[in-house]
Amino acid sequence: MSNGQQHAVGASVPRVDGHDKVTGAALYIDDYPREGVLYGKTLRSIVPRGRLRAIERDPAFDWSDITVVTAAQIAGPNIVALIEEDQPFLVPIDGEIQHAEEPLALVAAPTAERAAEALKHLHANVEPLPAVVDLASALAEDAPRILKQLTLEKGLALEESMALAKGLALEKELGSGDDKDQQIEAALAAAHLVVEGTYETGAQEQMYIEPQGMEARWEQGTCFVSGSLQCPYYVHRALTSLLQLPAERVVITQAVTGGGFGGKEEYPSILAGHAALLAQHAQAPVRMVYDRSEDIAATTKRHPARIRHRLGFDSDGKIVAADVELWLDGGAYVTLSPVVLSRAVLHASGPYCIPVVRIRGEIVATNTPPAGAFRGFGAPQATFAYERQMQKAATALGIEPFELRRRNLLRVGDITATGQQLTVSVGSDAVVDAVEAASKQPAPDAGTTPPRLAPLRGSVRRGRGLAVCFHGAGFTGSGEEHLKGRASVVAHRDGSFEVLTTSTEIGQGARTMFTQIAADALGVGLDQVALSEPSTAAAPDSGPTVASRTCMVVGGVVREAAQRVHADLVDYANQQGLDAADLVAVAQHHGQARGDVAHTVTYTPPRGIVWDDATYTGSAYPVYGWAACLVDVAVDEDTYEVTVERCIHAIDVGKAIHPTIVQGQIEGGTLQALGWALWEHVVQREGRVVNTRMTDCIIPTFLEAPTLETLIIEEPYPDGPYGAKGIGEIPMDGPAAAVAGAVEDALGVPIDQLPILPERILEWL
Repeated sequence: MSNGQQHAVGASVPRVDGHDKVTGAALYIDDYPREGVLYGKTLRSIVPRGRLRAIERDPAFDWSDITVVTAAQIAGPNIVALIEEDQPFLVPIDGEIQHAEEPLALVAAPTAERAAEALKHLHANVEPLPAVVDLASALAEDAPRILKQLTLEKGLALEESMALAKGLALEKELGSGDDKDQQIEAALAAAHLVVEGTYETGAQEQMYIEPQGMEARWEQGTCFVSGSLQCPYYVHRALTSLLQLPAERVVITQAVTGGGFGGKEEYPSILAGHAALLAQHAQAPVRMVYDRSEDIAATTKRHPARIRHRLGFDSDGKIVAADVELWLDGGAYVTLSPVVLSRAVLHASGPYCIPVVRIRGEIVATNTPPAGAFRGFGAPQATFAYERQMQKAATALGIEPFELRRRNLLRVGDITATGQQLTVSVGSDAVVDAVEAASKQPAPDAGTTPPRLAPLRGSVRRGRGLAVCFHGAGFTGSGEEHLKGRASVVAHRDGSFEVLTTSTEIGQGARTMFTQIAADALGVGLDQVALSEPSTAAAPDSGPTVASRTCMVVGGVVREAAQRVHADLVDYANQQGLDAADLVAVAQHHGQARGDVAHTVTYTPPRGIVWDDATYTGSAYPVYGWAACLVDVAVDEDTYEVTVERCIHAIDVGKAIHPTIVQGQIEGGTLQALGWALWEHVVQREGRVVNTRMTDCIIPTFLEAPTLETLIIEEPYPDGPYGAKGIGEIPMDGPAAAVAGAVEDALGVPIDQLPILPERILEWL
């Protein structure tokens, strides 16, 4: 480091965006100036399935200052560009409505009140059609369509065949059905114990602090969109297709964004398209910001799931075979469901060494708003099932829960279900050991009763649950190779340094982390490094801010780009007889003589990371995070309310670039998972969400939050920046299973469904 500069990586430095956010200087999209901006709103279906016959305007209403857009006014492809081309921006006349809340038309007006009034006078003539509105109905034999099927097998000598499915998606089936069925059944028949269970998990609302919002304007034939989003280039792709414009004539910029959790990954493309269409036809800027009820009703949720699981053990408690079937409710359109299914399937055997594995997964369609990305991306559903199985096995075998996990954990040298040999950064034993050691010590607040936990009414039963899990960091398989995420670092002639990336800050501390990584690689102070505006016009495509990839993947290319800039400047200093330790002065000298120094680096997978998309074998992820979570609960026998009295969560993060931010990520994800387990119940009737307010779509608050004991474990990953790997998603995976195990331990009844509501406990008892 130059000039005695201290290392920034590993230190909890002040957040670079902290001052603006706590003082109110940060501008979210609804804080932007309003002068000359129209307000946009959406006319939606109220039936889950139907045929749109007409959009009718009330002739008695004054439409003079109202802009109305329907599908007939879309000149380009009326389709949201994503994995599958199946979802329209607006349903056309005589087109089929696939879910309640589907957009049918758009309006823009000078005030929000006028826009709302216009919606009341714009009527959709809809012919209702029979609908399938839940997962159980979709799994019936006459279900209308399958969105995606996937099979993963290990230890079965099979050949592969592939066929195109009817309807929308690709089916992948490996080998002869009779042969593989016989092999898995033989493996389970030879087991000392077979544990069987069927598990169900519900939808979950992201409930980010800032609802969805976009603003669009047109200038000289170029469309500019700003808004609350995670992935600028996702929106860019969708709008260049919709508007039929070249890439340079669509500019997407992220505004300060109040949370995402996956909910602002793919959905903002729809809202951005709506705002752009209205702005184009109104010939004025248009802003669309959902209120909370519309946001909850219309946007994507976590996929509801049903999982049938069979797990075979020998007499020593070693797993000999696993047979898993997963069904995820994708809603009306594909969105990101194939990727969610992929991660669910790849994680369904858990962090355990199992010689014979068969995992089959399906995404089924229902006439409900599409499911989409949510923190964990299919892994929490899979984890809930396999860890419930492990608890039942521990009870049946009479083996202590920690010990049963240890006998089966994947370790260095072991082979995963996809045939990947683990070679580095396997923190499985470390996280289990850390949680067990902490559980034997008094809780930090032992001897006191926090007001939020007291008093518990009536008699109380207590229980303890454990969950162990893993989570692949980065995009699955060859995803990162296809994405080719890029980032740039520039040394400007004024001696400042800039990181250019479209990986977005959504509250997780990305801007601070990138600044730390670049500063250390350059050998300069944090205050000498700035980040570019997260805009498609200013920065290269770094790939989406998802999949626990921002730090490990994009942080890695930021570090390499910074190292290249540093090397160039040091070479220049040596040539010119300058003090190479003063990189700022060297950059200024170089700038005056030769201009800026800039390097752009594209991610390349580490050596030995090979994935076969056809056979679904190989290195599913370059590295995994590992976690263990222990939960103690108290169950009130009168009200059946569940109180989490203690929660210990250990996670192997590789390297904590910013320990306080990492701790915050773990604690936030843990509480989100506890909410999914105990309180968060998205209620649908006839395909519509009926609890669309924060007063009845409940999430945990400080009153429900236990003291969270966070244990950061560091098993460095050599190919991650300074040893770091992903942290954003894994805190979500395990706690729900641990809660279910604790409630089962307390009450002695199986807990196989989420959320664990008091009325459900009464039914199970």
